[in-house]
Amino acid sequence: MDLQQQFEAAATTSKTLPQKPDNETLLQLYSLYKQGTEGDVNTDPPANLFDFVAKAKYEAWQKLKGKSKEDAQQEYITLVTKLKADSYS
Repeated sequence: MDLQQQFEAAATTSKTLPQKPDNETLLQLYSLYKQGTEGDVNTDPPANLFDFVAKAKYEAWQKLKGKSKEDAQQEYITLVTKLKADSYS
């Protein structure tokens, strides 16, 4: 299975984890997924200063600027694999 297929499988797995990850981990998953699919952040920051969720997501993705899609995909796969293993231990 190539990296792209592993990444897509991990994305599917992330939606069926037995336990919902904490908010920090969810942000990490989100940002790695966005970086792995779209590359560097390509949107403007949220206009509504009180939309804290959108702001947190934007900032998490922005922190990965410069990371290659392949590196982000590999980190995403590793994180999902760890979360899956942790939920069964």
